Amino acid sequence: MHTNGSVTHEVTNQAPPLTGHDVADDPVLIEGARREGAAWHLPELHRFGRYAGSEEGQHRADQANRHEPELRTHDRYGHRVDEVEFHPAYHALMDASVSAGLAGAAWADERPGAHVARAASFMVATTVEPGHLCPVSMTYAVVPALRHAPDLAKTYEPLLTSRVYDPGLRTPAGKRGLLAGMGMTEKQGGTDVRANTTTATEQGDGTWLLRGHKWFTSAPMNDLFLVLAQAPGGLSCFLVPRVLPDGSRNTFRIQRLKDKLGNRSNASSEPEFDATVAWLVGDEGKGVRTIIEMVTMTRLDCVLGSAAGTRAALVQAAHHARHRSVFGAKLIDQPLMRNVLADLALESEAATTLALRLAGAADRAQREPAERAFLRLATAVGKYWVCKRQPAAVAEALECLGGNGYDEASGMPRLYREAPLNGIWEGSGNVNALDMLRALAREPESLEAFRAEIEAASGADRRLDTAWRELQTQLTLTEDAELRARRVIERAALVLQASLLVRHAPAPVADAFCASRLAGDRGLAFGTLEPGTDFGGVLGRIPG
Repeated sequence: MHTNGSVTHEVTNQAPPLTGHDVADDPVLIEGARREGAAWHLPELHRFGRYAGSEEGQHRADQANRHEPELRTHDRYGHRVDEVEFHPAYHALMDASVSAGLAGAAWADERPGAHVARAASFMVATTVEPGHLCPVSMTYAVVPALRHAPDLAKTYEPLLTSRVYDPGLRTPAGKRGLLAGMGMTEKQGGTDVRANTTTATEQGDGTWLLRGHKWFTSAPMNDLFLVLAQAPGGLSCFLVPRVLPDGSRNTFRIQRLKDKLGNRSNASSEPEFDATVAWLVGDEGKGVRTIIEMVTMTRLDCVLGSAAGTRAALVQAAHHARHRSVFGAKLIDQPLMRNVLADLALESEAATTLALRLAGAADRAQREPAERAFLRLATAVGKYWVCKRQPAAVAEALECLGGNGYDEASGMPRLYREAPLNGIWEGSGNVNALDMLRALAREPESLEAFRAEIEAASGADRRLDTAWRELQTQLTLTEDAELRARRVIERAALVLQASLLVRHAPAPVADAFCASRLAGDRGLAFGTLEPGTDFGGVLGRIPG
C-alpha cells in the first residue's frame, strides 16, 4: 500500500509562532502604568505593543543578532576611522525606539508620569530586542548628569531629548538627534574606578586632553560619552564627543569589540584616548558624584529590562503550554505545569510591579524629596534582586518548552543568553548590596522613605508584618554588615515586593507571594507552591 510520506510532517501538537499580538496587553503592565501616573500614555503604549508583537519586529530582532556589528578601524587609504557597521535591522530597531521617546525625550516632557510612560514602553521594547536599548538607555541617563555643566547641557540636551534617530559620526550640533554613552571601567578593575589611570590635562581654553583607555564602553558609535579620568584635583567626569565642533574626528581609537555571551546586536568596545579633547562636567575631583546621576538611571533601566525579560520568557512558556497537549490534556491544565507557571507568574508580577514603582519614584523625585529618598535605597534593592532572579526564571521558562526551548528558532536561547547581563552592568550583585549599606549609613532619610513604603501595607497580611519587623532589625544592625549584606538586601527586596502586591495585586497573587516568598512555604525551585494556592487566580494574570 502506498503512503504519503508527508503525513509525518503534519504538525498538530506544536505551538504556533507567538506573533501578531499586542505585547502591552498585559494587566500587570497596564495597571502599573495607570497607578504610577501614565494612564494618558496607554493608547501609544498599545500601538508600540502591536509593533513589538509583530512579525516584522521579531524579524528585525533576529536579523540584528544574526548579523553582528563589525569594526572598521581604517578606511581604504589607511586612515583611522574607528567606526562600527550595523545591519539595517539594527537601525530599524533604533529608529522605532528613539521615535517612541525611549531615549532622552522624557526629560523634555513636563507631563506628570512622563518617565513612567517611557519605562512602560522601554519594557515593551525589551520584549522585541534588548541589545539595541543599551545606547537608548545611556542617552536617557546622561541628561541629569550633564546638567552639572549648564553650558554643555544647553547645547546638547535639546538633541539628546530628540525623538529623531540620526546615526553617523558628524558634528553634534548639526545633527537632528544625539545618542550618549559612558566610559568608566578600566583594565585594572571595573568596580574600583578610583584606581583608574586615564589622565586629564587642562588646556587653558576650557578643554582638557585625556590619555588612557577604557575597558568596557558600549555603543561606541554614539555621539557623546561621559568618561572618568584623573585630573590634578582627583577623579573627574568629562564629556567626550566622537566629532569635535569644528567637524574633525576626536581621538577615540577602538581597539576591538567585545565577544560577549549575549547582547550580540549591541557593540561593546575598548577605546583608547590619546590627546582626546574633553570638557569637564561637574566639579573637578567629584567625578563619581557627577556620573552617579547617570548610573542611577541606567540601573533603573536594568530593573525594567530584567522584569521585561522575565515576563517575555513567562509569556513564551505559557503560550507553549496553552497549545501543547500531553497525556490527553493541554499542558497548561496539568497540575505540575500549573504550579511551575504560577510560580513564574508570581516572580514576574512582583518584578514588574517593583520596576514600575521605581519608575514612578524617578518621575516624582524632582518634585518630592521623599520619592527621591526612596529611589536612592530602593533602586539598589531592586537592581540586586530583580536582575538576580532573571536567569533562574528564564531557565525555568525555557525548560517548559523542553527541547523546543533549547532550539534557537524558539527565541528562548537568546533570552537565556541575555538574562545575566543586567545583573552585571552598572554594578554586580555585591556592588548593589554594598550600595544599600552606604545608603543606610549616610542617608537615613532613605530608610525612612523605605519604611513608609512598606508600612503603607501594615496590617494587611500578618506574614508581611512579621517579615518587616524582622527586617528592620537587620537593616540597622552594623555588626558583620558587609558579610550579611546579600541576605539583608534579598529580604528587603521580597518585603518591598510583598508590600506592593498586597496593596495593588489581586488577592490570589498577593497571598501566594507572601506564603511562598515570606513565610517560606515553598521549595528551592520554581513550581513548588503549596496545594492550597489559587492557581487559577495567579495564572489568569499571564497575557495571552
